[in-house]
Amino acid sequence: MNDAEAKFTTLQELMWPEPGICTEQHLYFRNNGVCGPTENGFRFFSGSGIGFNTWFNLFNVGTWKRQCGLETLSLLLEGEGTFKVTVFGLPKGRSGEQRDYIVDLSGDVPWIRLDLSDLMAEIGDTSVIFFELQVAGEEALLKQASWQTEDVARRQPKIALAVTTFRRESEVAQTVERFCAFRKSSHLKDHVELLITDNGKTLNLPPREAVTVIGNENLGGAGGFTRGLLEARARGASHCLFMDDDASIHMPSLERTWALLAYAKDPATAVAGAMISEQHRWAIWENGARFFGRCQPLYMGTDLRDFHQAMAMEWDISGPPPSELYGGWWYFAFPLAQVSHLAFPFFVRGDDVSFSLINAFNIVRLNGVVSFQESFTEKESPQTWYLDLRSHMAHHLSLPALDVGKRGVLKIPVWFFLRNLPRMHYETLAAINLALEDVMKGPSVFDEHADMAQRRADLKALTQQESWKDLPDIHALPPVRNAPPAAWKRHMMKLCLNGLLLPGFSHLGKKITVLADHRGALGFCWGASEITFVNATRNKTYTVRHSKKAAWREIRRFAKNAVAFLKSYESLLAAYRAEYDTLTSEGYWRSKLSLEDHNMSATAEADATTVQ
Repeated sequence: MNDAEAKFTTLQELMWPEPGICTEQHLYFRNNGVCGPTENGFRFFSGSGIGFNTWFNLFNVGTWKRQCGLETLSLLLEGEGTFKVTVFGLPKGRSGEQRDYIVDLSGDVPWIRLDLSDLMAEIGDTSVIFFELQVAGEEALLKQASWQTEDVARRQPKIALAVTTFRRESEVAQTVERFCAFRKSSHLKDHVELLITDNGKTLNLPPREAVTVIGNENLGGAGGFTRGLLEARARGASHCLFMDDDASIHMPSLERTWALLAYAKDPATAVAGAMISEQHRWAIWENGARFFGRCQPLYMGTDLRDFHQAMAMEWDISGPPPSELYGGWWYFAFPLAQVSHLAFPFFVRGDDVSFSLINAFNIVRLNGVVSFQESFTEKESPQTWYLDLRSHMAHHLSLPALDVGKRGVLKIPVWFFLRNLPRMHYETLAAINLALEDVMKGPSVFDEHADMAQRRADLKALTQQESWKDLPDIHALPPVRNAPPAAWKRHMMKLCLNGLLLPGFSHLGKKITVLADHRGALGFCWGASEITFVNATRNKTYTVRHSKKAAWREIRRFAKNAVAFLKSYESLLAAYRAEYDTLTSEGYWRSKLSLEDHNMSATAEADATTVQ
């Protein structure tokens, strides 16, 4: 690389469909004619072309200007052959601009750099840029394309990827292989390392460069990620990236994240990855989320195959972030210097919310930075409802910024309860009551149950009907309900609490089957006295049935708990706020994780099964 080349920094390279992660083509490119990917790049034949007006490969000028003050931008193309290149700049709310070029990559220099700084300045601060290629000869090859800048980076982040796992040996082994292959060829080789907190102490991996496995007590995600954070600090990392153990991301996401953190004006900048359900890999599950009263995923359902939906989301994201924004720990990169509070000991569920809200991060979202996950709806169980309610109430009791008063806090369990009562999830109602009772014991209950061992056993014991079981024959199930009943029927059933106030409803109500897409949709349940739920792969099921006895038992228990909560609210509020700092302190976690020695690296090395 000569001096002229050295002054350019890559901000974003093209991403391509990847088997095992996502192969939804229109999320990455839109092609026409005879062209397609090969081992060496994207090959074109006469008359063919490709467009990168897609969520993974557009460049969000608004985000980079707002967060990094970006002044220069260029497009580097590498390949063979002659192309017509059209670059589009689309601002929000007005006509866009375009630039046309004919580029010949058939000479001695198989690349060209197009300066787009003037175009970027012209289209304004809420805009995106993308490009299209049309082959101008008989055949051509695009090896790679990247968005670059001449701006000088403000810092050189050193990122420690912190992964927490519990007895998922094969998934972690695949993650390690993908990380090592990525690191070997990436310009980030000296800027990233992988720390795996093994809560099950079952991993046995061969030594790999820049990979460390640390045995840890099983205190859930809160304890595992905290252990990773403490070790990242001790190893001199500037940033930590919490990531799921199966790492269902495109590894170039790490390069985009690093670049944003390197150029960010605000040293408190953090990057929150989006999440897409594996069931529908073309739809956003959430791209950041808000928390106030409950978790509110942002942009849920956005169809990334649709150009207009993807653009609308990106234009919106490039503006000021919403209040109470938080990032999920499936992919969350943050500056260690900004961390004043560690995780609250929730075990799992809610630790990422609390961590984001209490630490003053400037949370940014980047197109293409996303993790593909199992659907949260399919993961629902009495245990997840228990964990969610505990954390929801604790957030409002602990954090002054979320103060909504006693009736506001009580609305949360009421909402949880009413979501499950018509669905006949009586075991979930029992779990909700247990969560409310535990919250009323004060913040010490989170410390006492930090490993959730007893509560997991309790919840497992009460979960009989609402657990997935093998489905021998889907054709033997009751009729599938594909749409909610008519509005007037739903209204009538609401008045009688879905048959709870009707004698003999067990026999009068319908027996139906509800598929995975609609499992969480309350509207599908009205008028049913027996519901069989089927998972996404249609190989597991469970059935719930109308029971006045079970329903009224949990209603009476909930009413008693609600009165007790209102009476004890002031003392609970004082206790949670008084203890929050302690339960999120480094001293607390060092003691909880048996890390009394302040030399974390030495401790980790002694516990590690794989070290750098």
